[in-house]
Amino acid sequence: MIRGHLVTVLGREIPVRSAAPEEKVREVEAFVNERIEAIRSRLTTADPQLLVTLALLNLSESYLELQHRQDGSGSTLEARLTSMLDQLDHVL
Repeated sequence: MIRGHLVTVLGREIPVRSAAPEEKVREVEAFVNERIEAIRSRLTTADPQLLVTLALLNLSESYLELQHRQDGSGSTLEARLTSMLDQLDHVL
């Protein structure tokens, strides 16, 4: 069931709707704020829009890297299974 939640990012309350439980929404909220604060600690004069943009770019890079690894591991597993099946066919 989709419910409304209030999350706070950079001191601003933002209404969001999610089917996730409250604790998961809070976990995402904390994760986003931690990422933004890590950037803010290095760029002390950056405006909020730049902080959010940089956090989004960093998270997107991490996501795409994980997605690429997952896609690669799936094809590696498929290749190994195909090789094993070929070996079984050869023996039988």
